[in-house]
Amino acid sequence: MLEIFLFAVPAGLVILGALIVIFAKNPVHNSMGLVLTLSSLAIIYITLNATFVAMVQMLVYAGAVMTLFLFVIMMIGVDKPEQSKEEIKGQTLLVSGTLLILIGIISYVIISSGFKWDLYFSPVEYSLEGTPDLIASTLFTEWILPFEIISILLIVATTAAIALAYDTKTRKHK
Repeated sequence: MLEIFLFAVPAGLVILGALIVIFAKNPVHNSMGLVLTLSSLAIIYITLNATFVAMVQMLVYAGAVMTLFLFVIMMIGVDKPEQSKEEIKGQTLLVSGTLLILIGIISYVIISSGFKWDLYFSPVEYSLEGTPDLIASTLFTEWILPFEIISILLIVATTAAIALAYDTKTRKHK
């Protein structure tokens, strides 16, 4: 039952975030929907013991890339007047309902544990699946040749893209 809950809630948030990305009219709301989708996907990775992938998902995609997206959106939309009214109908009700559900879940966990906090703060044994140490040791021992070939291909592709962009730019000026 717990496994279904730990999958269904983040999966539902992924779908909700994707729908916000598609249907929101404000670009900031679209990007925040994408943040919700990427963060929920990281939660699903954690439930699958892929901690390294979840960490990369949060740091790179939900963090750095989305910060860049929001920066660009804010820079492009500087001349727009600020909106002071709520665009999402029922926004206050949605936030209040989410808060009540969260309080209910926390209350259920507290009551079902018999108010024994040591269950939740005791040391936990983690499996080594998906940890950075395991991925690095496998990547740099068994898979070192394909790893280096891919890095060379990416360098060649980047150099070719820069050369093509430079060549196109110089042709337009002549």
